[in-house]
Amino acid sequence: MSSNLMQYVVVRKDLLKMTGWSTGALITQACHACVAVIHTYYSNSDTQKYLSDLDRMHKVTLETLDEESLVSLSKTLEENNIDHKLWIEQPENVPTCLAIRPYEKSQVQEYFKKFKLFRS
Repeated sequence: MSSNLMQYVVVRKDLLKMTGWSTGALITQACHACVAVIHTYYSNSDTQKYLSDLDRMHKVTLETLDEESLVSLSKTLEENNIDHKLWIEQPENVPTCLAIRPYEKSQVQEYFKKFKLFRS
């Protein structure tokens, strides 16, 4: 597996205070998005390479401060043909996080530079 294949995950940190969600609940949202994007893009060659060595998968979990910035990121990724899943929690219909399928870091890192590492 290429050591540069990675998956970015972005979660809405404001949900911790705004909704009173626990960190565990927010992590669950990120898990939903990761599974959904891997399932959706399972046949992609980079996804297959990423899954071929499960003990060396690389993810970076970042935080965003609100719904607007998360949705804006999703639109930017769509405009640039970056495969991703914007997870919208149901039945509340609330965008909570976003995950991209595995990519070479150099192909996607520019879209995530403004986000900080997630810290609880």
